[in-house]
Amino acid sequence: MIPTVVWGTGNVGRAAIRAVDAHPALELTAVLVSNPAKVGRDAAELADMEGTLGVPATDDIDAVLAAGPKAVVYAASGDIRPDDALADICRAIRAGAIVVSPALYPLYDPRNAPEEFRDPVLAAIAEGGGSLFVSGVDPGWGNDILPLLMSGLGSVVDAVRCQEIFDYSTYDQEDSVRNLVGMGQPMDYGPPMLWPDMPTLVWGGQVRLMARALGVELDEIRETVERRPLESTVSTSTMGDFEAGTQGAVRFEVQGIVGGEPRIVVEHVTRIHPTCATDWPMPPDGAGAHRVIIEGRPHIEVTVEATDEGGNRAAGGNATAVGRLVNAIDWLAEAEPGLYDALDVPLRPAVGKLGKAGRKQQ
Repeated sequence: MIPTVVWGTGNVGRAAIRAVDAHPALELTAVLVSNPAKVGRDAAELADMEGTLGVPATDDIDAVLAAGPKAVVYAASGDIRPDDALADICRAIRAGAIVVSPALYPLYDPRNAPEEFRDPVLAAIAEGGGSLFVSGVDPGWGNDILPLLMSGLGSVVDAVRCQEIFDYSTYDQEDSVRNLVGMGQPMDYGPPMLWPDMPTLVWGGQVRLMARALGVELDEIRETVERRPLESTVSTSTMGDFEAGTQGAVRFEVQGIVGGEPRIVVEHVTRIHPTCATDWPMPPDGAGAHRVIIEGRPHIEVTVEATDEGGNRAAGGNATAVGRLVNAIDWLAEAEPGLYDALDVPLRPAVGKLGKAGRKQQ
């Protein structure tokens, strides 16, 4: 068994606890939290699971890392605290742990990551002998291994388009929805997620990763952004009201340009209510989906709908992305210490998990 820590218990951390508990090769040994109100609570309670796991949450990072965990699922946010997230992750690697995380966008494609992100990680690996694999929660597999698999099914590939199409009205992360993405803000508000070059910082690595796998050179990476206001005030169950005239939908593309044309595209279409921007791509049932489109011969489309936590589509997307990370831990445990990307880490069947729920609930 691989002793494994889950660091953070938000949207990603809840799914990570469930995934670690269900994995036949992993043992959940600790859960790290920053909120004093969560200290001492059982991991099962924090992860919306029945029963108990016998693992109380703690905020004692030193003690947890001193125990020598073999793996850490770093589920704390890096959106607005990338320097702190990088420091935390390097600390765990120096302690000898394999770390998997969605928190550091620049490391989706380590080969082209800025030195200020890559070099501290490489130094920590050299010092402690740990490893790092970063993949997204948007989800990472939908912008790398799935489209690449699909590209191998055709005879001609003209373009690859990866879409996330979501209604954020049930997404339990108000600060990110309102302030980072800009939902409910005046139309003259500049959401940090849409600042020039920010979409490329977050998703450009996945575009470059696909280009590398497909054997093409990018001329450049371009961005397009569109925003739409709400026509009427809407109410949400998790975040309250969003006023008419404020931002209700956003659509952006991160385009990998090959031969002057957008050939590898990551596109996000996000709404706070399904009545906004109805002429933009819609998910099949209005809640949310991930879609990959291969333009060529034949034309191929795959739409993935995942649900979790009582049918929540955003939670389902998080769970599948977390599954990709957690299910990589035992492979990484057999590999040499290093900084890995999605092309390095294979996607494998769920060996030993078919028909089995979490093992340690009491």
